[in-house]
Amino acid sequence: MLGPRRTSSNYVDWDILFTDPIADHNQKSSHTKTRAQSIMEFQQLMKNDARSALHHELERLGDTAAKECREEVKKDFDNFETLFKRFLLKSGPSIIWNDIKAPPKGSIKGYTDISSSSFKCSEKELLSKLVVVKLNGGLGTSMGCTGPKSLISVRSGLTFLDLTVQQIESLNKKYDVDVPLVLMNSFNTDADTKLILRKYGSCHVKIHTFNQNRYPRINKETLLPVATSCNDPLECWYPPGHGDVYECIVKSGLVDKFLKEGREYMFVSNIDNLGATVDLNILNMLVNPADPEKPCDFVMEVTNKTRADVKGGTLIEYNDRLRLLEIAQVPNEHKDEFKSVSKFKIFNTNNLWMNLKSVSELTRSNQIEMEVIVNNKRLGNGTNVIQLEAACGAGIKSFSNAIGINVPRSRFLPVKKTSDLLLVMSNLYELDNGTMVMSTKRQFPTTPLIKLGDEHFTKVHKFAARFSNIPDMLELDHLTVSGDVTFGKDVVLKGTVIIIANHGERIDIPSGAFLENKIVSGNLRILDH
Repeated sequence: MLGPRRTSSNYVDWDILFTDPIADHNQKSSHTKTRAQSIMEFQQLMKNDARSALHHELERLGDTAAKECREEVKKDFDNFETLFKRFLLKSGPSIIWNDIKAPPKGSIKGYTDISSSSFKCSEKELLSKLVVVKLNGGLGTSMGCTGPKSLISVRSGLTFLDLTVQQIESLNKKYDVDVPLVLMNSFNTDADTKLILRKYGSCHVKIHTFNQNRYPRINKETLLPVATSCNDPLECWYPPGHGDVYECIVKSGLVDKFLKEGREYMFVSNIDNLGATVDLNILNMLVNPADPEKPCDFVMEVTNKTRADVKGGTLIEYNDRLRLLEIAQVPNEHKDEFKSVSKFKIFNTNNLWMNLKSVSELTRSNQIEMEVIVNNKRLGNGTNVIQLEAACGAGIKSFSNAIGINVPRSRFLPVKKTSDLLLVMSNLYELDNGTMVMSTKRQFPTTPLIKLGDEHFTKVHKFAARFSNIPDMLELDHLTVSGDVTFGKDVVLKGTVIIIANHGERIDIPSGAFLENKIVSGNLRILDH
């Protein structure tokens, strides 16, 4: 008989549950030692109670699943319990700041060194070893769209998914190969994605899909699932981040299938990173290592950090292993130091190359360790919930011979906001078989900094209504737009342009306007900048 469901009145005190009693009391006297020991014992009791209560609730929740999928649901819940136990082990920051070291010499290689190596086999042979995996679990809600983010139109009416298929098809035709495309969907994106995949039936690309887990959101006060039935609304559930890729691609059977076909490596990246294309130089380094006795089994592409990337994860050495350090793991008093461009010079692009055999062996033996990320959310009814997630890059420390490669910035072209969308829609980029390439007409290979403010630009449909057509931005360095601003046809923007419409005012940039190093203020005065 299962115990009673804990109600919202039985809330969990996070300060007590996760405080570090030894650090807080420094063991200066026998009294503080005794007090610290007492707190630790109480914490353990609280954690045991939380684990037991969650187990009972998951058992109850699993029984509400349809009979034909109940066993699978309960396996997923077992995996969630394991994640929850790791979450409860947390006590303070997950790293000791003073133990952080710079990555050891040779652990981060320069892309020029990689690209200068000669190929020991044909491109066709290299590509026969490869699988391309795109992370396709996200929705387009942050940009005001419904459905999968991969179905948002980004250039010439083509979506992220269209461009991805074009890239792989072009590769397959050029080298007469059959590189498969694999999509990791979530329960949020699976149905819509599969409907769209029908249109690629005649393309020269084999497309496979698998789903990441569906885990229950946890009430922050009670540490219990907000769902009471497996049929509860979607907002009661969440996909637990892209760290799911290891377990889910292995249990899908795809890794075994690809290994039997003689494939050796998978290239994993976010589907909204338009710079994440197959790189034959990196693949050559993996397939034909300089030291055959020490082949690389994991590559993380990193690139130089700018002020726009200060929150991006970075590579460090910690406990004698290469490790990804995310801002969420950094103690509050060191966050500014973490954001320093001078101390932490690189960040993770989330373009990852992995040895399929290593992924299979490490996953099946439960040796892939990833830090638990606690993501706080609020439901429509006001309930505060947490999502326990993991980042796939964090798995780097579990691989025996992992490295970073400092790649050109062009391999990191994510579209997270409409300001990113404006960049890739402009004449700054040209489209070549699904790949975005910076225009040769731009004199400097740097990307302009674009800031589009407030509610007028954040959603795709509102953003589109602001432009008669996309301005010429070939010589733009910095654009800031705030307030009720519209752009006419054939506007040219150069240098630094700042356009600010005050509240209640509107600025219409006329067709054919030429703005170079200008500030346009609320009363339409145009000032030199």
